[in-house]
Amino acid sequence: MKIPSGLCQREKATMRGWNRAGPPTRAIAGCRILARLRNSEGGALVEMALVLPVFMLVMTGIFSIGTAYSNQLTLTQAVGSGAQYLQQIRTSTTDPCSDTFTAIKNAAPGFSTANLNVTVTMNGVTPTQTGNSCAGAQTNLAEGTTVSVAATYPCNISVYGFKFSSSCLLNAQVSEYEY
Repeated sequence: MKIPSGLCQREKATMRGWNRAGPPTRAIAGCRILARLRNSEGGALVEMALVLPVFMLVMTGIFSIGTAYSNQLTLTQAVGSGAQYLQQIRTSTTDPCSDTFTAIKNAAPGFSTANLNVTVTMNGVTPTQTGNSCAGAQTNLAEGTTVSVAATYPCNISVYGFKFSSSCLLNAQVSEYEY
């Protein structure tokens, strides 16, 4: 119910002597509600100023965790792709670790290759790697055995510069059977 301001002014003038005239009318009660609303106009702004930073902090945290989860899925897919590639090229490779690393790197182009750590296990033997190379280890690739490819990649979960975990490390491992 909208009350014209002129009516409230008249009612305020008559309200001074309302004890003699009897109880106040609905218009006077409406003027009281209107006066209360006018006194609390900035309440919503203050509430918003208090709630918005907390809300933004929570939303940014959700986005950071979502990014880390997306990186985990990408790493798992890339390692699976690298293991399948190694299983397919077992008879034609001379450096299975380097070829697998290249396949994983191509499957996860957004990852920094300096932070990607790949380990290849062929026929139960993990060859000694020099960087990403294990030249000469292709003799471990035998038909009817398994090939396991594992990779680690660091994750960074931070919200407005505050790191929640300094030792966050994404892991993925896939085993393929050699046909």
